[in-house]
Amino acid sequence: MRAHHAPPPPPSPAALDPGLRRLTVTLIVGALAVIFDTTIMSVAVDDLAGQLHSSLATVQWVSTAYLLALAATMPAVGWAQAVLGGKRLWIVALGLFLLGSLLCAAAWSAPSLIAFRVVQGVGGGVMMVLMTTLIMQAARGRAIGRVMSLITVPTALGPVVGPVIGGALLHLGDWRWIFLFNVPFCVVGGVLAARNLPADTPRCRSGARLDVVGLLLLPPGIAAVVFGLTRLAGSGGLTGPAVWPPLAAGLVLVGGYVGWALRRGPRALLDVRLFRHRALASSSALVFLSGAALYGTMLLLPLYWQQVRGQDALGAALLLVPQGLGALVSRSLAGRAMDRFGPRAVAVAAFVLTFAATVPFGFVTASSGDTALTAALFLRGVGLGAAMITLMGAAFVGLGREEIPAGSGISRVAQQIGGSAGTAVLAVILQRTSTGARTPAELASGFGEAFWWAAAFTAAAVPLCLLLPGRPGSEPVVRGVAPVGRNTEVRG
Repeated sequence: MRAHHAPPPPPSPAALDPGLRRLTVTLIVGALAVIFDTTIMSVAVDDLAGQLHSSLATVQWVSTAYLLALAATMPAVGWAQAVLGGKRLWIVALGLFLLGSLLCAAAWSAPSLIAFRVVQGVGGGVMMVLMTTLIMQAARGRAIGRVMSLITVPTALGPVVGPVIGGALLHLGDWRWIFLFNVPFCVVGGVLAARNLPADTPRCRSGARLDVVGLLLLPPGIAAVVFGLTRLAGSGGLTGPAVWPPLAAGLVLVGGYVGWALRRGPRALLDVRLFRHRALASSSALVFLSGAALYGTMLLLPLYWQQVRGQDALGAALLLVPQGLGALVSRSLAGRAMDRFGPRAVAVAAFVLTFAATVPFGFVTASSGDTALTAALFLRGVGLGAAMITLMGAAFVGLGREEIPAGSGISRVAQQIGGSAGTAVLAVILQRTSTGARTPAELASGFGEAFWWAAAFTAAAVPLCLLLPGRPGSEPVVRGVAPVGRNTEVRG
């Protein structure tokens, strides 16, 4: 009799096939340039002002212009992917970011540096949305937790390692090395992308119809909102003349876009009808709050150690390392837990831990022990890292392949605006509570109140977590995606 061999068992939903792992690593290499560039600049503003012989207010635009370009570009990534295809668009965006980095390193004045940062921001905005889109489309909805634990490597590393690298570069060399530091990541990332990203065919061979009305409403609206938030500190609050005009104009533009997009549906620049998916809607709100909690305290923490404790920029950056280590430690555990228990349970635990680890900073004094605070920072990093992995993954539950680019754009925009809002609100609170403070003890009291607000951001997130999906089912949660390998051709 002919022996009948049983077919091999299907791969475990938790397993990452080699093609997916290779694609993920390839994209992460390029994305590290964007993340590090963003966070390295956080310690470079003072040095740039001195070396470019310009005012601090002018040099601040080096960061603001980049942030505005980044936020304004994100909504159009789905359309650009439909026209060029994922692989082509990634390589173009990476090349644009490399060009911007080289131009920034060659800048001869503050205005030229600001202009070249816009070039960087456009490339970086495309890359941050497209990275998530390509990986989630390739993952077929399987092992989303483990996939997100890989995607969030740059996000976990950047806010902590970036300032340390920036401090070291400024200590050892010229400010231009801040931008030349990006070059190896871009070059290696480009070579890997040409070799490892699967060939894909644009969804619209004759070119997708661009939503011109949406393009005129949404990107300028987002940029205006972010700009208004960046002007909030030192301007007299929301009613200040530097804040309310751009903020109001931005909200009007975004509101107009929502009305337009509801009528246009999937043909809109960013399909807002996707908010009918409870997972995407709730995770976007939570990503907003987690972005505020992460980036807002990244403003407070180094300032506390510098202004209250007398640390220099590099010393303050080194004291933030435990938070980054905590985020890295949580990646694998949170990813596996999400695949097993679902986003809801993991997100609740993550935000409760983040809140508990933020509370000690509400009691900081001029003589608080560094050991206790760094231990709290480590736990805070564990909580924030787990929350970010869970929320970014939960956003894609129930989405089809064609809906992933819009879902990725919505999630990234929510994180960007949340980070800007959190930074602006905490900066205003710190300014008001620290005005007139003359002693380290008085300054510490102002920081303590600002940290209580940061804790409130995380506390507000806990009940929202109950809206996230529960235990995962046995079927893929992203529909209509074929396996991906090195030579796979992905067709829409």
